Amino acid sequence: MSSSLKYLLLVGLVCGSAVAGAQTGPPPGLDDFVESIRSAFNVPGIGLAIVKDGRVVLARGYGVRTLGKPGDVDGNTLFGIASNTKAFTATAIGMLVEEGKLEWDAPVTRYIPWFRLSDPYVTREITVRDLLVHRSGLGLGAGDLLWWPASTYNRKEIARRLSSIPLATSFRNAYAYDNVLYLVAGEVIESVSGQTWEDFISKRILATVGMQRTTVRHSAAGGGSNAASPHARINGTVRPVEAFTSDNTNPAGGINSSAAEMAQWLMVQLDSGRTAGGMRLFSPRTTRELWTLVTPIRIGDRPPALASLRPNFNGYALGFGVHDYRGMKVVQHAGSLPGYVSEVTMIPHLKLGVVVLTNQESEEAFSALTLTILDYYLGAPSVDWKEAFRRTASYRDSVVAAAKRHASAARDTSSRPSLPLEKYAGRYEDPWYGEVQVRCVNGRLSMRFGHNPALEGEMEHWQYDTFIARWKDPELRADAFVTFSLNPDGSIDRVRMKAASPETDFSFDFQDLVLTPAGAH
Repeated sequence: MSSSLKYLLLVGLVCGSAVAGAQTGPPPGLDDFVESIRSAFNVPGIGLAIVKDGRVVLARGYGVRTLGKPGDVDGNTLFGIASNTKAFTATAIGMLVEEGKLEWDAPVTRYIPWFRLSDPYVTREITVRDLLVHRSGLGLGAGDLLWWPASTYNRKEIARRLSSIPLATSFRNAYAYDNVLYLVAGEVIESVSGQTWEDFISKRILATVGMQRTTVRHSAAGGGSNAASPHARINGTVRPVEAFTSDNTNPAGGINSSAAEMAQWLMVQLDSGRTAGGMRLFSPRTTRELWTLVTPIRIGDRPPALASLRPNFNGYALGFGVHDYRGMKVVQHAGSLPGYVSEVTMIPHLKLGVVVLTNQESEEAFSALTLTILDYYLGAPSVDWKEAFRRTASYRDSVVAAAKRHASAARDTSSRPSLPLEKYAGRYEDPWYGEVQVRCVNGRLSMRFGHNPALEGEMEHWQYDTFIARWKDPELRADAFVTFSLNPDGSIDRVRMKAASPETDFSFDFQDLVLTPAGAH
C-alpha cells in the first residue's frame, strides 16, 4: 500500500465523524503525501503553508531547489508566485482608497489622464475597479506579447499601446483574463502615491506584514542562496529552465516569496487586514471589496475525473477568484510563470488558508495537494485527488495529441507556396505590437519579432501560403502558424498568426496580430 493511500484512508477515518473546521493541526501523514505528490507529478520542490484560526499550522519545504544540485527546499525558500501577485496590487489599491487618494469606481483617466483603450466610450467609463476584474472587453491575454516573452517595451509604453488593440467583446459583458490592465493598475498606484509599484508594495505592505525576504521583481527570480530554480518539461524531460526576468509587468506577477512569508500574508488577509503585531494594514471594508464577486465566470463542464468539482457559483473579485466548494465560499488564485506554478486558497468561514508553491509546471500537483488539505479541515469524505488529477493530465495529453494528429492529417503536403520565398520577406507592422521581420537567406525564411528578442526562428512551409515559425529557444514551446494573404496582383496583403499547439500559453497572443507590409497604409 502506498504512503499516499495510507494517508487518504486515514483521512477518511478521521473525517468521517469530524465537524467542519474542528481540526486545528496539520493532517496526519501529510509529509508522506506531499512526497507522493512530488513523485507522481515529477515536481522537484514544493513550499507548503497552512494557516488556521490565526496561527501558522505549517510552513515547510519538500524536495530540492534545483534538480541535480545540493540544496533542499525549506519554509524560507523563495519561489516565483506569478499571478498571486495580483492580490497584492488589489490590496494596495484598497489601501489608497481608504486613504482617500483613490475611488474604486472613479474613471482611470482621473488618475492617469493619458490612458486610452481603443473604444472612446470604454476609455471614458473604465474605472479603477475594472482594471482588476477582467471585464474590459479585451480578449484573453490580449497585449501580452508587449511584455512576453521579455520585451524591449517599458511599462508606460505597454500601457500606451493598449489604445490600438481592438476589443473582443463589449465593455463589462464577458470575462477574459488579462495581465496588462494590472500593469495599468501599477501606473495608477504610482500616480497617486508618488511611489513606484515596487516601492509601494515593499515599504507599505511587505515591511508591515513582516515579509522581509520576499522580493517584488521578476528579475530577482531564482536569485539568492535559498531560492528555487524554475523547471519545466521540455521535449518530455523535466529540467531547469531560464526564469522570466523582465520587470515591465511586475504588478501582474513579479513577486517571489516563500511558504513561511506567504503564511503571514494569508493571516493578514484572513484577519481583515490586521498583522500579527496588531497593526492594521487595511480595514474589514477593504476585505469585503477584495472578496466580493464582480465578474461572473461561466461554469463549464469539468474533465470526467473532476466532475464533482463543478461549483454552483464562480467569478472574479479583486485580485482573487471566488467560488464554492462543499458548501463553503472559497477565495483563491493561481499563478504561472516559466518553471513556477502556485496556488493560494482561503476558506474565510473556517479561517483556513493554504499556500502551495512549486518549481515545476504541474497544476495537477498543487490542485491535488490543496483539495486534500481542504477536505481534511472540512471533515469531508476522502477523495483520491492525486489519482483524479493524474487521470485528468492523461486525458488532457490525449486531447492535445488528437489535435496535433488532426492538424497533421489535414495538411496538404503536396501544396506549394504561391510566391517565390523571397517575395514573402520584408518588414511588417502591427498597429499595437509594432515591427516583425521576415527574412529570406539561402532559400530559407525566418521570422524575428522586433521587440521580443526570443521570438526568432526559421519558418518551415506547412501548406499553401501558411508556414510554421519554429523558435530557436525550445523553452518557449510556442511554435506558430504564419499565413500570408495575397492581393490580386500577388503582393502581400496581410499576415495572420496562431499558435500551432493547444498547449501554447495564452500569453502568446499571436492571433491578435494583423501584420501588414510596412508603409502599406
